[in-house]
Amino acid sequence: MNVPFLDLNAHHAPLRSEFNAAIQEVIDRCAFAGGPVVAEFEEEFAAFCQCKHAIGVGSGTEALWLSLLALGIGPGDEVITVPNSFMATAEAITYCGARPVFVDVDAHTYTMNPEALALAITAKTKAVIPVHLFGQTADMKPIQAVANEFGLKIIEDACQAHGAEYKGQRAGSIGDTGCFSFYPGKNLGAFGEAGAVVTNNSEVYDKIRMLRDHGQECRYYHSQVGWNCRMDGIQAAVLRIKLRNLEAANQCRRSHAEHYSRALCDLKEVIRPTIAPYAEHVFHIYAIRVPERDRVMQHLASRQIGCAVHYPVTIHLQEAYRSLGYTAGAFPIAERCASEFVSLPMYPELTPEQLEWVTDAVREAVSEVI
Repeated sequence: MNVPFLDLNAHHAPLRSEFNAAIQEVIDRCAFAGGPVVAEFEEEFAAFCQCKHAIGVGSGTEALWLSLLALGIGPGDEVITVPNSFMATAEAITYCGARPVFVDVDAHTYTMNPEALALAITAKTKAVIPVHLFGQTADMKPIQAVANEFGLKIIEDACQAHGAEYKGQRAGSIGDTGCFSFYPGKNLGAFGEAGAVVTNNSEVYDKIRMLRDHGQECRYYHSQVGWNCRMDGIQAAVLRIKLRNLEAANQCRRSHAEHYSRALCDLKEVIRPTIAPYAEHVFHIYAIRVPERDRVMQHLASRQIGCAVHYPVTIHLQEAYRSLGYTAGAFPIAERCASEFVSLPMYPELTPEQLEWVTDAVREAVSEVI
């Protein structure tokens, strides 16, 4: 049986006629760059995230970058985040002229350790970016307490957490801004690149709206230097359709995760994802930890099971950030996880037969490889 890591064809097939009609409407309205369809999506996504405002942009990376700029982060500043995220989290800090500072993560949730955050603050620290990894929020209350004590801005990297919750609050609604990616494989994915910022701060909202559109208050009148970070109308049209199905899709992911965890619960060699008591997890990724990771993945591949690693090299050990001066061993929990993670297939359309095939193969791998 073939079980791909991600099956976008299965995801899109039931909605194809709706997509075609929505894209045709964008063509008919000539609403290609920003415009009314983007505005309609922004209103709906803000409501979904329980926020006052949403700003559609070109990617999750741009969402992070523009958030930092709008909050006044720039040269000479430090921004604290975690090393076990996608590179974009740190890139956005660098492209503001600020310096990324990393702290280790909790050994169970793989999200920012609030105690490590408190110890990393200096006079230059101006903001913190907790990453809601794999679909689970960071522990935001103690992070907020530290941020409030030291006057720090909070930018939630919610690029993997569409619809996740922290103590009943939606991911993205807790910090000064929340940043989302709509890369095609995300829980809410576009037909290309797209992203959004959500916020309850009207001043920040106005700043980001201008920054994403060349700093324009109105056409050809530029109050600041901005950039072209607009969301295009076709992506917004697709996202509006998918947003209506997101709650149900997330529930399917939770059900699949429960199946995986139940089927693997007796394997002491396999560390399954932990759902924090404060969290409503949306399982963008279902990542187990195993020794002999590469051999396990080879075994799964021999059974035609797609799997992945998120992420094999932590950011602080990437060649691009050698100049920061971090060395191996600086963040032992994040580094160990990077050597042990295996992401199993996870998408709403997985069948019971596929789930059984995957868990049977993992059990085989453990008995034969480890």
